Amino acid sequence: MSNASQIEPVHVVGGGLAGSEAAWQVAQAGVPVVLHEMRPARMTEAHKTHGLAELVCSNSFRSDDAESNAVGLLHQEMRRLGSLIMHAGDKHQVPAGGALAVDRDGFSEAVTAALEAHPLVTIDRAEVAGLPPEEWDQVVVATGPLTSPALAEAIRGLTGADALAFFDAIAPIVYRESVDMGVAWFQSRYDKPGPGGTGADYLNCPMNREQYEAFVDALLAGETTSFKEWEANTPYFDGCLPIEVMAERGRETLRYGPMKPVGLTNPHRPDEKPWAVVQLRQDNALGTLFNMVGFQTKLKYGAQAAILRMIPGLENAEFARLGGLHRNTYLDSPRLLDGTLRLKAAPRLRFAGQITGCEGYVESAAVGLMAGRFAAAERLGRAVRLLPPTTAMGALAAHITGGHILAEEDEDEDGVEGAGAVEGAPKPAKPRSFQPMNVNFGLFPPLEGALPKSADGKRLRGSAKAIARKKALTDRARADLAAWLAEADSLGVAAE
Repeated sequence: MSNASQIEPVHVVGGGLAGSEAAWQVAQAGVPVVLHEMRPARMTEAHKTHGLAELVCSNSFRSDDAESNAVGLLHQEMRRLGSLIMHAGDKHQVPAGGALAVDRDGFSEAVTAALEAHPLVTIDRAEVAGLPPEEWDQVVVATGPLTSPALAEAIRGLTGADALAFFDAIAPIVYRESVDMGVAWFQSRYDKPGPGGTGADYLNCPMNREQYEAFVDALLAGETTSFKEWEANTPYFDGCLPIEVMAERGRETLRYGPMKPVGLTNPHRPDEKPWAVVQLRQDNALGTLFNMVGFQTKLKYGAQAAILRMIPGLENAEFARLGGLHRNTYLDSPRLLDGTLRLKAAPRLRFAGQITGCEGYVESAAVGLMAGRFAAAERLGRAVRLLPPTTAMGALAAHITGGHILAEEDEDEDGVEGAGAVEGAPKPAKPRSFQPMNVNFGLFPPLEGALPKSADGKRLRGSAKAIARKKALTDRARADLAAWLAEADSLGVAAE
């Protein structure tokens, strides 16, 4: 490898999870990187600190089950590839049942400290207003859903395509000492311990049917944040709906969503099955703050506090933060990006994180990881190697770049495939609709061959079939990632 001082730096714009991960991957490959983060010079409507990789909404990275959950598999793959985000998350985990949740301050501080200490990382605390300068020939744009207006407008002008948008809502955070433990209790659903947990990691607040109906009535009548005229037709992301919007979709929606009462037993009234349960998850290492799981909301603050205090156990709740709403923006990536996340209209620019149309902390960091590796490989003159689409990371990338609909599409009229000479890259796609997406097994290529049969030789059905399918998908993903890493080693490319 050439001396790092002789290599032109890669520029990463945005110090969120995707940008931090991208910068780390570039530097770990031996390439200098300049990480541009506009905070604190310019704050956003959602961020509260100056730290890199600040968690704006939830503190959960969701399931850590790598055997039967796609996001858990994504966690495992990122660990294999030396993810800074996963390393910091593991180091600062807090109890959360089967999920990986983190102390948000400790996590951000760990990511910031690691990047500040890396000899090949320079952090520039200034806004990149408009398109990055032309002399920056390798740029990863990871500005997230809160991209500054100047940069968003410049991207729009360059691509000639309108950015798509959706609303994202923030859940409230409650002081633990203000919860009435004569009503609430600690328990994870089905007593599942998970990483760093005990099986009693969530605070549970039960509701009977009358209390639930009154709560839904209050949600439906509550005063909500009004939208500006230009925001009126912007859709929500279905994975992060405000509770009042869920209530509008049907009176039972919340009971089958964040307030489902399954897998829980109220020790205060063991003979009574709750009609609905509100769960709160630990938000910091001290255990003094708990966030309301799935309770993102656009209710105005006055109405919000009053309605949330209708929940049994939260009658005297004190809030460290009330819920809120912000506008998220993302690209029509299948049309605009190639298979290595480069902007087709300006290949010196790569995109990563939520702005590409992935959804979720870990997904954003995973796309940042890939973008960073692609940029480093290109800078070092190495082949840009896509991850297999059978892996969680590869499936996510395929969704973003159009691989999720290739079966329905023909080649472009000129017959050119999507990412030029990059082997394995998907063709350009012409999606009917592109929406933000969490990683899920529906993004993975179908299994080849039949699933194994049960012990008595019969074909699996129902839940047994679903479990076997997930196991087969994760086994295939691990095997294909191992083969990909082995090939990288054989080519002399650092894999870890």
